[in-house]
Amino acid sequence: MSAIPRDLATYGFCGAAEHDGSLVGVTENQFGQLRQFAATQGWTIVHEYRDHASGKSSKRPQFEAMFEAASRREFDVLLFWSLDRLSREGTVETLNHLQRLTSYRVHWRSFTEQYLDSTGIFRESVIGILAAVAKQERVRISERVQAGLARARKQGRIGGRPKAEDDHKLFQAVQRLRAAGKSIRQIAAETDISTNTVLKLLRAAEAA
Repeated sequence: MSAIPRDLATYGFCGAAEHDGSLVGVTENQFGQLRQFAATQGWTIVHEYRDHASGKSSKRPQFEAMFEAASRREFDVLLFWSLDRLSREGTVETLNHLQRLTSYRVHWRSFTEQYLDSTGIFRESVIGILAAVAKQERVRISERVQAGLARARKQGRIGGRPKAEDDHKLFQAVQRLRAAGKSIRQIAAETDISTNTVLKLLRAAEAA
């Protein structure tokens, strides 16, 4: 990773429920401030990515395009207004997005949350803390899912031969592959289960 990153991309979204004039204007104002900040840092904005879609899903055209570009190292830094303007998918998924950028050797920085900055001298500490938080949250989700399955079995709602949803290691593997950006079909192929089972496991994680 270059010591002095220069090429910058910005990202933000305006949800479907925010498409009135005032909130769209706020979003435009945020991008304006991101441009000004980039100029003070000596960074060149090579692309602005913005979606008009809910941040509760990663299936956003510009969001996906941004990650494709990041994987090709088309920019050095991703700048966003705040973490909830990058994603509103929940703690684990959002932190996984940051870790994914790091795996591509791309820096990231929040404009309004100064502690969310992988461009500074404390980047290793920040990345380490976020990784620990994400891991702990995954453990909590897994524990809640397992507790829910145990209650269901006790109430007689799960019977017969063991189901894939009861396999703790499989559950974790599916979560890990999804966090790495794998598609449903790719996860099914790698874990040797059906796409329907993959979807069930992912829904169980979201509902936990």
